[in-house]
Amino acid sequence: MWEDIAREFGIYPGQSKVARMMIKLGLRVRDAKIYCGDVRLSDVSIARSAGVDRRVVRATAETISKDPELMKFFGNLQPVANLSHVAHEMNWGTVEISVDNADQPGILAEVSKIIADAGISIRQAIVEDPELNEDPKLYVVTGSEVPAELIPLLKKAKGVRELTLR
Repeated sequence: MWEDIAREFGIYPGQSKVARMMIKLGLRVRDAKIYCGDVRLSDVSIARSAGVDRRVVRATAETISKDPELMKFFGNLQPVANLSHVAHEMNWGTVEISVDNADQPGILAEVSKIIADAGISIRQAIVEDPELNEDPKLYVVTGSEVPAELIPLLKKAKGVRELTLR
């Protein structure tokens, strides 16, 4: 899919910027319009956020609508709430992890096993896409605070470069 996106928007840097923002935020296209879930977003508000002209936003939505392969992707995106930013308010825990190599398999599996073996439930895990983020992170939101004694175990997990407990 990334090749299709790069091919379609590669010569239009403004449209590429809008498309990347749409992917990052889970914004979808329906009837050549952009939505967050079922809420229609204005071209002007998207343009302001992306730092482009509103006509670029319109052109991006139209380009996507005309391409069946792009519509398979952009027509089905959904926003996801990242609970890591509110976990503390809910008396939950958050483990934020930077990795050595985001393409290395098993990082999430090893981290979640350490947490599960400590008897802590996981409410949410979000892994940022390395294609969209220069320094992708893994966020694990737990049902309770993560005890400090898990830090050494988590730091030794495969692929973990840096770890923050919140």
